[in-house]
Amino acid sequence: METFTIQQLIAEQAVGKRPYLEFLRHDSMSLGLYALPAGGVDPQQPHDEDEVYYIVSGQGQITVGEETQPVLPGSLVFVAAHVPHKFHDISEDLKILVFFAPPETD
Repeated sequence: METFTIQQLIAEQAVGKRPYLEFLRHDSMSLGLYALPAGGVDPQQPHDEDEVYYIVSGQGQITVGEETQPVLPGSLVFVAAHVPHKFHDISEDLKILVFFAPPETD
């Protein structure tokens, strides 16, 4: 069994000073914590994997394909592989759990 706490992951991500911290990788999936500051720019490109975002904290918007929705704590967003998507209009620092299946490729 592997266990994690959000507080532990946020602290570890902050120490690394990188926006993305992968904390779990298995053959079937990978998980990470993504952090975007208020007013920040989301530089990501479409992925080769399906993914799910779970908003831990913060507020902003996400555009997936042609559809835009607000995100706030508790929001869940599914993004199919190869679909363009971006977080934007970030009004409060976002902390986002990211689930990739299969695991994200480097």
